[in-house]
Amino acid sequence: MQAGKPVLYSFFRSSCSWRVRIALALKEIDYDTFPISLIKDGGQQFTKEFQALSPMSQVPALKIDGITLTQSNLSVLKKVGQEAQLTWAQEVISSGFEALEHILQSTAGKYCVGNEISMADLCLVPQVANAQKFKVDLSPYPIINRINKTLLAMEAFQVSHPSRQPDTPPELRA
Repeated sequence: MQAGKPVLYSFFRSSCSWRVRIALALKEIDYDTFPISLIKDGGQQFTKEFQALSPMSQVPALKIDGITLTQSNLSVLKKVGQEAQLTWAQEVISSGFEALEHILQSTAGKYCVGNEISMADLCLVPQVANAQKFKVDLSPYPIINRINKTLLAMEAFQVSHPSRQPDTPPELRA
């Protein structure tokens, strides 16, 4: 890794990591990726270096200009419990998408807010992927689907896609 170059500590499937990868790609910021293995032998294993950067041991962690930014939302899903995760995720995502579809009726252009990419777009694509993962029926959300399709056609969204990350297992690669 080059000195001074941003470093993204991430997990290929993390929607939060994906948002950061999209933003870096859109801004054409060259960075190094340090994949974090989240699961090993049923538990979590992190290097001491990563734990020092992210005391809560959450991804992503972006080390840039001497500052480390961290954030994650997987801990909420873990608290729900394995047996209730699918139903809970479907309800929460559907509720959020119903509200978002309503808002987009007045804000959407080519993207979520007019014709310029915004933070809303960076959040939309990973959340649609989460919805697909949890088998949410997306047919009631035509605006969300249209914007998602438009964004996924863009290079920044393609190169940042979970299926194209260095830690993506071979069977999930694009």
